[in-house]
Amino acid sequence: MLPLSSPPTAPPVTHSSPPPFEVADIVRAYGGAFRATHPVSHEQARALRAIAQCRTAALGGHVEHWVSCGTERVCYDSCRNRHCPKCQGSARAKWLAAEQALLLPVPYFHVVFTLPHQLNSLIRVNQRRLYDSLFQTAAQTLQEFARDPNHLGAELGITAVLHTWGQTLTEHIHVHCVVTGGGLSPDGTQGRACSRRFLFAVNALGAVFRGKYRAGLERLRRQQRLTFAGESAVLAAEAAWDSFRQQLYAKPWVVYAKPPWGSPELVLKYLSRYTHRVAIANSRLVFVGDGVVRFRYTDYAAGGAAKVMDLSAEEFLRRFLLHVVPTGFVRIRHYGLLANRTRQGKLSRARQLLAIMAATPLLSPLPMLAPESALPFGTATRCPLCAGTHWRRIARLLPQRGLPP
Repeated sequence: MLPLSSPPTAPPVTHSSPPPFEVADIVRAYGGAFRATHPVSHEQARALRAIAQCRTAALGGHVEHWVSCGTERVCYDSCRNRHCPKCQGSARAKWLAAEQALLLPVPYFHVVFTLPHQLNSLIRVNQRRLYDSLFQTAAQTLQEFARDPNHLGAELGITAVLHTWGQTLTEHIHVHCVVTGGGLSPDGTQGRACSRRFLFAVNALGAVFRGKYRAGLERLRRQQRLTFAGESAVLAAEAAWDSFRQQLYAKPWVVYAKPPWGSPELVLKYLSRYTHRVAIANSRLVFVGDGVVRFRYTDYAAGGAAKVMDLSAEEFLRRFLLHVVPTGFVRIRHYGLLANRTRQGKLSRARQLLAIMAATPLLSPLPMLAPESALPFGTATRCPLCAGTHWRRIARLLPQRGLPP
């Protein structure tokens, strides 16, 4: 049950206990009223239903018996929806265990490509096409610079992750690219590494990124593959579109790059912060009740100051649902050396040549055991009473149909 009044201070959040408030609390308390008064897509409705039912009797579960002390407890199943804040820890650990085999003995750079906010209303009604275009344009921009002999003259490996939110859940559409600081020459006979402190000039990247994305927009419009609806409906007129196009050209597009990390372990650890994030973590929620949601955020415009924002539950859900991506949409993609079709051969060759260049041994697989704090609540490996580690499943609980979503 949700509290009826605001607590004076938020209780501390630890890794060993669930946070005091959850997005699921908001959905259960206010989701029905929201859906009754707002249009909700099929994907958004499914995400709301999954979050509300996650680890409840509605999904079923099992009973665990701890051998050491005889304690029994009920564990309900997870929804596994990729927008659910409670279901990302185990998914992230599994993904990282597979990704460790893709590392190369080179520095890695973090490059972020951000779309201007003028595009937000158009993207809302063209998510799949314009998110696809963002991925393709960012990868093409990096590869164009990398293949230029005046820069690197090599094919890079790129892992790109889509994020659509800012700290206050407003639309801030960008891709995080983790980029190898080296790769294979076009003929595949040489390994080439860039400077350990510099990849490419971000201003030049931004100009090329802007040109490629605008060209992609024009192509989609000529092919009549763009939808104009809601706030973007006015752009269907030729004059409005010309003005909009000039606005996009008039300002620089932001590309941000960070210096490289020092080891493959740090690359994986850093990458894990981005791969399976959702719009807001439960740990950021301070209070839920009385139709209000209060949460922490970082104000980067104020030098990274930690602040607290109050939103109505209705506005919180509206913002949260902006970041539900279309069904089947792939939010994590690989390009260049890491592209799925040619990955095995190119990676093997690049790893061999780059290791010889650096006179270092080839990378060995890294242990990627997920810490217990990264596992979702309800899957702890120790008894909550006696801290024993031996348990067995003694009963299966079937889903309880007919429970409210």
